[in-house]
Amino acid sequence: MKFSAALVVALLTAPSAAFAPAVRPSRPSSSSSLPPPLPSSRRFGAATLESPSSAETPTAVVVVDGGGGGGASSSSSSSSEDAASATTIVEKAWPVADFVKDSDRVLPGRYNDRSNSIALPFLPRPTALDGSHAGDYGFDPLGLSEKLDLYAMQESEARHSRLAMLAVVGWPTSELLAPSWMLQDGGRAPSVLNGVNPLSFLAIAGFLGAAGYLEYRTSLRRTLSTPMGRLHERDMSAVWKYGVAGDYNWDPMNLYSSCGDDYKGRKGLRDVELSHGRVAMLGITYFAAWEALTGHPIVENNMLFHPNLLFPLLVAAYAGWGQIYEVGPLNEYPIEIRYTNEGEMKLNRLQRGIQDVVDKVATSTRGAKAQLDVLDSKFGIYEKVGSGGTNMVEAVKSTYNAAKEGYLENVVVGARSED
Repeated sequence: MKFSAALVVALLTAPSAAFAPAVRPSRPSSSSSLPPPLPSSRRFGAATLESPSSAETPTAVVVVDGGGGGGASSSSSSSSEDAASATTIVEKAWPVADFVKDSDRVLPGRYNDRSNSIALPFLPRPTALDGSHAGDYGFDPLGLSEKLDLYAMQESEARHSRLAMLAVVGWPTSELLAPSWMLQDGGRAPSVLNGVNPLSFLAIAGFLGAAGYLEYRTSLRRTLSTPMGRLHERDMSAVWKYGVAGDYNWDPMNLYSSCGDDYKGRKGLRDVELSHGRVAMLGITYFAAWEALTGHPIVENNMLFHPNLLFPLLVAAYAGWGQIYEVGPLNEYPIEIRYTNEGEMKLNRLQRGIQDVVDKVATSTRGAKAQLDVLDSKFGIYEKVGSGGTNMVEAVKSTYNAAKEGYLENVVVGARSED
């Protein structure tokens, strides 16, 4: 009863503002800290949709009555529907034509969990080489990626790789097929170290002029406006805004997506191209150094350029070894040679196959020996064969002795007649 009476008194004496709806805060002006709503035509950033951080989360507004009697409070959201839409998209990259999900592009930091380089495990991993780009194995002992422009160095490597792949094919081909008057002494290809004749000098100068013109016309080209450039922009949007170095929008046979029409397949093809290009650069350097030091063409007495059985056997042995064994990760100590996933099973199968062949040969040999024993017991073939061999040896010896005696007699008689 006392509680009911107190409740009635409180209701009668409470100010009217306590029962009024909470005042909705006014929309923030353009100078407010909240960003304006995104227009529908704005391009999404190259990032995933993320919830806003704690600093961007709108807070509640509390209205406290200054009157007596313990007061009353109410809260309301300070963000409108437009403001909410503006704060739910967190742009952490640069604009691209369409929104790109993380699952559809290369993400940076592939090697962030590695402190040492993969190519040189005894050296720390260069900061700029985090596995985002094709051909990145952390090989940078001079630290050039930390000092120079990474895109320019990648562009230079791609161009040198492609020229080296052409040269490593053209050099031995010229020594095998070109006429002798186009080559240097001994059939060597014309080069800086081997020397050139006037005709080959004109050919080399023409090629270098064409390559220089191509360099002049394409060194400052824009690639993001081409179809392949737009693909690269999407693929690399989480890494940087420059696309892929070495992009000439050239794929006449449509092989670029042969390993998969996504960023993984395209990056894999770039990996293959750079790997072949690096081997080609080493190869063409070896060609030039070998011919300059020895004076002999690279195709001379080389199993790679003349028909033989040794090279195919070596290739088959290497392929077979790769089916059974593999080299462990180079960044783990010690570096191990271990079985592949099915290597031990394949090795056991090979051993069983070899043992089966040996057993079959041994069985057939024992059967043939038993048949020969039966024939020997009837006809004495072992003795005849043995005596036949002995008789043959005696006949050869007697023939040799007779020839020797005749020669000595002729020499002695001739010497005496001269005296």
